[in-house]
Amino acid sequence: MRLFFAFIFLLVLLFFQATVNANTQLESESVTQKEPGSNAGFDYDVALKISQDVIGKKLGGYSFTNAEGKTILMSDFAGKPLVLSMVYTSCYQICPMTTRHLAKVVEKARDALGKDNFSVAVIGFDTPVDTPDAMQYFANKQGIHNKDWHLLSVAKEDVKALSKDLGFIYFPSASGFDHLIQATIIDADGKVYQQVYGQVFDTPLLIEPLKELILGRPKQNQTFLSELTNKIKLFCTTYDPVRDGYYFDYSLFLGILIGATIILFTGISMVREWRKSGHSSDT
Repeated sequence: MRLFFAFIFLLVLLFFQATVNANTQLESESVTQKEPGSNAGFDYDVALKISQDVIGKKLGGYSFTNAEGKTILMSDFAGKPLVLSMVYTSCYQICPMTTRHLAKVVEKARDALGKDNFSVAVIGFDTPVDTPDAMQYFANKQGIHNKDWHLLSVAKEDVKALSKDLGFIYFPSASGFDHLIQATIIDADGKVYQQVYGQVFDTPLLIEPLKELILGRPKQNQTFLSELTNKIKLFCTTYDPVRDGYYFDYSLFLGILIGATIILFTGISMVREWRKSGHSSDT
């Protein structure tokens, strides 16, 4: 009888141990495994590395459809810098907040660098939803419909390659999509020049790279005087953290002008003295 009770006790103990192990395994899986389309495929560090690795690489020749239904080619943006932001229009918080902040900084950049010296485009990457009408509605809601922005839809077969070129990865999630929040600055040759991250970023993070591209790089068929003017603007266009904006610092300009004048007159004086000393030695 004792052996029988011992056997029953052993069976109960084994059953209890198996139940505990099964519950532990389920708890572990509930922690490590996520709902399909949540953050299971998104890793911030990996996304950041992918984003940084495309800097210096040229974008492909993609075709888009704007809010008016017209075809826009990537080559249409060649010749001046482009600020490009990827969004999905069904986003109700992150993309709208990011776009509104971007719009504020873009206005400051236009005030400092000129309205027509760079372009801005927003591209919807959720291709079944982000139609030209949806992009226009999104622009109206965010107050950028009259800001001279390009509101673009991309074909389903192109969005993966475009995202790869931009270093922009995204994954479906329960709330929409998980993705790195970035604005990409593309140079006049169609190459990725800089990535700007965050919903709300510091103003110079966008404007300084644009300033370098617009004022710091010589343009084709540019005259010496025009290039010199741009160099002066580059050095004298300064960020004011108090009002969070850029202005032309005339004191720097005057300092450059005075310094150049001193160097010029010093050089002229040295040449005159050298000529005098040459004539004296001849006599």
